[in-house]
Amino acid sequence: MEGRDPSLWRPAADRELLIQRARLLQRIRRFFATREVLEVETPVLSSAAAGEPHLHSFDTPYHGPGAPASGRLFLHTSPEFPMKRLLAAGSGPIFQLCKVFRDGEAGRRHNPEFTLLEWYRPGLDHHALMDEVEALLRAVALGDPPAPAERLSYREAFQRYAGIDPFVALEHLKVHAASYAPPASDGESDIDYWRDLILVHEVEPQLGRERPCFVHHYPSTQASLARLDPTDASVAERFELYWRGLELANGFNELADAAEQAQRFKVDRQRRESLGLPPVPVDTRLLAALESGLPPCAGVALGVDRLLMALTGVDDIRRVLAFPIDRA
Repeated sequence: MEGRDPSLWRPAADRELLIQRARLLQRIRRFFATREVLEVETPVLSSAAAGEPHLHSFDTPYHGPGAPASGRLFLHTSPEFPMKRLLAAGSGPIFQLCKVFRDGEAGRRHNPEFTLLEWYRPGLDHHALMDEVEALLRAVALGDPPAPAERLSYREAFQRYAGIDPFVALEHLKVHAASYAPPASDGESDIDYWRDLILVHEVEPQLGRERPCFVHHYPSTQASLARLDPTDASVAERFELYWRGLELANGFNELADAAEQAQRFKVDRQRRESLGLPPVPVDTRLLAALESGLPPCAGVALGVDRLLMALTGVDDIRRVLAFPIDRA
């Protein structure tokens, strides 16, 4: 076609990386099979969408039988909500390998469509789940297994690599970040805006360089879907995994309180409105499932494409995908 590079029909990943990708998927499934964790599939299209301001969903019109009142369906950014509905219905431990979609993300570490591994473990907390994530890394290693992982609290990571306590007053964080902060932003009155700036500029580049690194106990304002620590409500029982310059996974000791979850959805809606973002439908079926009783559990989402990058030393996500967005 006119104006198109004729070579774009070819895959971006070479055959060896396609083979490594296939092996990785096989090893992931074998890991969970040996632990008797059930593989499940949930809908890619949903009448609800993730409401967090930093997540942007693709949506499409649908007017057939069973259409929602809005006439729109959303491609999921994560299978989390329907997987929790399965847990509330008594599924037991479950995992899923699926494609997820996030609008506005494309670059060396992002593709709008990517592969996510998500799993839930009833009876485990976030600490035990970090142990299992580390066991998975060893089980799927394509060469030498990684060194034992490091674990740092969010506060420890900031103190070590940025020299500041992230729980100090907003004004102190502003002064610290003044050298690289933009002069004005819609979010500059939000303390997490400044924490994120420091995290991106000073902390994240140092995490997991030599061995996997778990960062845990995020500020309660970044709890997302995690429980708050019962001994310190200023932090949430949430963790992230970094390895070889990549953020690989995000895990929670899962919030099971429907009223608290509804309140967090409300806060997300208010943040979206204040940022001028379009409203999205709330997942009332998730709230109903939580009201019926979610078993105590921990869950984690792990980016499979990034994991393959870390395992093979590839520094561009487009090289581990058969057809990234510019060739889709």
